[in-house]
Amino acid sequence: MAESYLVEPDVGFIKDLAKLGGQDLKKCFQCATCSVACPISPDNKPFPRKEMIATSWGLKDKVLGSADIWLCHNCGDCTTLCPRGAKPGDVLAALRAYAVTQYAAIKPLAKAVQDPKQLPILMAIPVAIFLILGFILNLAVPSISWLNFAPVGDHLWQSDYINNYLVDIIMIPTLAFAVISFGLGLKNFVADIHANALASGKTDKKTIDPAGFVRSLIRTVPTIIKHAKFNECGENKDRSTSHMMVLFSFVGLFIVTNCFFIAEWVLHIEGPYSQWSPVKWLGNVSGVALIVGGALMVKKRMDNSDSVTSYWDWSLLGLVLTLGLTGMLTEMFRLGGLFGISAIIYAFHLIAVWSLFAYTPYSKLAHLVYRTTAMVYQEYIEKD
Repeated sequence: MAESYLVEPDVGFIKDLAKLGGQDLKKCFQCATCSVACPISPDNKPFPRKEMIATSWGLKDKVLGSADIWLCHNCGDCTTLCPRGAKPGDVLAALRAYAVTQYAAIKPLAKAVQDPKQLPILMAIPVAIFLILGFILNLAVPSISWLNFAPVGDHLWQSDYINNYLVDIIMIPTLAFAVISFGLGLKNFVADIHANALASGKTDKKTIDPAGFVRSLIRTVPTIIKHAKFNECGENKDRSTSHMMVLFSFVGLFIVTNCFFIAEWVLHIEGPYSQWSPVKWLGNVSGVALIVGGALMVKKRMDNSDSVTSYWDWSLLGLVLTLGLTGMLTEMFRLGGLFGISAIIYAFHLIAVWSLFAYTPYSKLAHLVYRTTAMVYQEYIEKD
């Protein structure tokens, strides 16, 4: 006698996905064209057909616990070839956005990051933090107006307007907050994708071996660096260029930030630093790459009318361009001797940097961590 199962669809889950870009889900009639078309889908239990089926039934826990929604790179091949216009790539992108909220350490914050109406409040938070702590710690300089365009000593320009120590005092705990947020989310994420893999027969390993997982991470890093999965895609293969520019610019800027942090706090060498410094060159090249890569992403989004672009996408692109433009303009106006304008732009840059640190675990940029983890886990169950 065949077994029977009670399925309780989560209708609210389906409606939420529609708001995140998955509004064409119900057009799917499960023909499996998407799984056949996908160049990076595994032979064993390929995606995205099974995710489309589970999502159509509102099986939230089942689909969000699958690592496969993160293995998808949204190349667009499945969306282009779908005979019904169900846009499977956009549905999986919506699932990833929902999953970020699902695993968020602070769920109200994750929902706020996805809500355009909350943007003014989210931007007001770092402004309030800088102003309040600046005056409490006496690290702000209220006697000097940011609208004072009179030249000051080049070595004093930044400290006279915005104290570097105040910046570090705020940014370090903010970065720690982001790391802890990711840690809490990843703990549940890894547990869920492993339980899902066990239940679906993808693996028979009852527990995850930490050493084996690290080995899988080492094997996966070259794939990420080369953007090998992007290059396997057909429809939007050229996306790999802009993504690589943004990724490596973030890596370069992270290195530069740490070098300057060591110079200031360990070596006690105050900036600004020489334009001929290799670290400065790395920072400038990374800044330009961030702007160009972000602009290419925007152009690609605007040109690709078949793909759904939600606030979730535009908010990240806006942050990328804001970081790049405010960083480069700050330096250009300082070199031009317009210290007041430079300080104003630098203030906006600090707001963007703080937002990058604090909101990354709750924004689309979180896919850097979750997708990497999913790719490492897939490598682990296949190879180790």
